[in-house]
Amino acid sequence: MTDSTAAPHPLELPAPSQTAAWLEQRTTTLLAEARDAVERLKADRPTDALEAVRRWDAIELMLRNLGAPAHTFSELHPEEEARARGDEAVQQVERFRTELSLDRDLYEVFAALDPAELAGRDPLAARLLERVLRDFRRSGVNTDEATRARLAEISDRIVVVGQEFGREIRDDVRSIKVTPDRLAGMPEDWVEAHPVGEDGLVEVTTDYPDYVPFLMFADDAESRRRLMIHYLNRAWPANDARLKELVELRREYASLVGYDSWPDYDTEVKMIGSGDAVAAFIDQVSEAADASARRDVALLLERLRQDRPDAEHIDRADAAYYAEKIRRERFDVDAQQVRRYFDFTRVRDGLLDVTGRLLGLEYRPAADAVVWHPDVDAYDVHLTDTGERIGRIYLDLHPREGKYKHAAQFDLSPGVAGRQLPEGVLGCNIGRGLIEHDDVVTLFHEFGHLVHHVLAGRGPYVRFSGVATEWDFVEAPSQLLEEWAWDAEVLRTFALDADGNPIPEELVARMRTANDFGKGSDARTQMFYAALSYRLHAEPVTDVTELTKELQNAYSLYPYVDGTHMAASFGHLDGYSSGYYTYMWSLVIAKDLFSAFDRANMFDPEVARRYRDLVLAPGGQKDAADLVADFLGRPYSVDAFAAWLAE
Repeated sequence: MTDSTAAPHPLELPAPSQTAAWLEQRTTTLLAEARDAVERLKADRPTDALEAVRRWDAIELMLRNLGAPAHTFSELHPEEEARARGDEAVQQVERFRTELSLDRDLYEVFAALDPAELAGRDPLAARLLERVLRDFRRSGVNTDEATRARLAEISDRIVVVGQEFGREIRDDVRSIKVTPDRLAGMPEDWVEAHPVGEDGLVEVTTDYPDYVPFLMFADDAESRRRLMIHYLNRAWPANDARLKELVELRREYASLVGYDSWPDYDTEVKMIGSGDAVAAFIDQVSEAADASARRDVALLLERLRQDRPDAEHIDRADAAYYAEKIRRERFDVDAQQVRRYFDFTRVRDGLLDVTGRLLGLEYRPAADAVVWHPDVDAYDVHLTDTGERIGRIYLDLHPREGKYKHAAQFDLSPGVAGRQLPEGVLGCNIGRGLIEHDDVVTLFHEFGHLVHHVLAGRGPYVRFSGVATEWDFVEAPSQLLEEWAWDAEVLRTFALDADGNPIPEELVARMRTANDFGKGSDARTQMFYAALSYRLHAEPVTDVTELTKELQNAYSLYPYVDGTHMAASFGHLDGYSSGYYTYMWSLVIAKDLFSAFDRANMFDPEVARRYRDLVLAPGGQKDAADLVADFLGRPYSVDAFAAWLAE
């Protein structure tokens, strides 16, 4: 077993100009080492199950050490050559993984072993062996040669098309140009950051720092609608054909390995358990949110009619703008006044202070870290009680050309006790200067993934390292951490105006009340996305836009906008496939987890440390339901979620 007392060093990253060459060399070296290790495993089959499991996990570590930085740089690196080389490396890793998963000789090595024999010696190794055997079965290793060949083709093609799908979204930045007078309503600092061009016009892009505030604040309804339509048409029509191909490939794959549908295949390894359960969950949440959602939309329409008396409905082009008006007029919450308290630098530092205090961590600037862009900050993560360094994190938080367009956590290195430190990246597209409170919530959410990756990187097996739980649980820790972005005591530690005055407690209370407005309609919108994700994969689809229209009108209370094609830029359809429901499923669990915390003492060390050690630190060493039960002392329940929705 590895020496858990060793002090491994962080990954040595190359200079930005050398990243493409570094990835190429790393790909060649690690794939050769992994291939050699596999051949030796097959040639000299270990009869000892524990030895076999350890050797297999070492191979998995090689592949993770290649795939993690390759994927991260494919999404975040400023140089196109490095992004392209990252894509190529990911393709090679996944192609090799597919080859291994369909290798009958390799399968026989593990099929001859008994997990029960391991259980008394190393229960975690027994769990790993069970997972390995399940992976082989799900890959189709027991099918005939022709079927295995087709499965390999499908797997390879899914990776390539998925990368093309994501790249199209990343690269397709659209914009409108408006005369300066059409910026009425926009915050002063936003206007100052968008100077008038030589043509006398101001460009507004579909990138988040432009798009989100423009839809919230711009008084000009026509310009809001123009920008929203551009936003919803990103990556269309190019991604329409790619999406159809992705869905058909997944459907064929599931059929070849013996499943009735892709959702059934996909959910077998998730908490929810079956495709039918996904459909039932979507309808259950939609029904539970219906009354609240209809109240939300009725208020929005009522407010819209003050400006447009003949309006018959309200859609997404107006929803954010009038929701902001209602929050300002009914709840006395003006987002432009709120944002005065959220200077980006203070928010970033506050995020580190809050999570460090909560989870017993200290973030020290990593002076020796090589970063791929000047915007990137690196920190070493230490335990406050022992001083031990347990990981390294990178914060890449501002938009730039060629960068991933949303917000996500990326791996650079998986952690294994005594072998290597867990390292991860927070990739966001948040503006500089003053930011929205929504951006603060996003930072806390995504940081939840990042700290999960680090804390769960101290086990003996890479298979269970990091965010390695069932996929419909992975959002729960992030959604839980959002609660600290809504607490007045927490916010007042870093939310200061230009004169240094902390955000007033009564303002935060009004913000919370105002935030409750819209949660019903937001839940229905989320169920529209979940239904689209599910239905695309559950049945043959000839017209993606028609299905989008049908499901939006069925689940969201904001009707479909003619001429839009949002599925083409729905990036989660790649990584999450049929499982977008997981955001809401995880929220149910997050609300239950939060019920163990005392709102009057959000930093209670006893509760926070139990949460850290029982839910985050194990990674995938236990089933998610067991992690939750260990922390709560009971099985998870929907009660807290239902109570929150009914507030």
